[in-house]
Amino acid sequence: MSFTPELIAELEILVLFNLDSTQEGIKVHSNASAQLIQAAERLHEKQLTTQPDGGYLTSLGLDAAQSAQQLLTILRAAQPA
Repeated sequence: MSFTPELIAELEILVLFNLDSTQEGIKVHSNASAQLIQAAERLHEKQLTTQPDGGYLTSLGLDAAQSAQQLLTILRAAQPA
């Protein structure tokens, strides 16, 4: 299993969400890159967000965003030996 460009784009969107507030969503504007627009649409199709252009996280989306942000934190903190 590997990270495809599509999955990476979806992860990039998930890490944009503020996990400190479930009342704060995001909006992927029409002038964003096609890759990010399509990623936002896929997240909605997977029922991770409430709107095709972002919106709010669903319960499953919150779990996914927390995991994505934790992974990013771990990878950024890891120092080579």
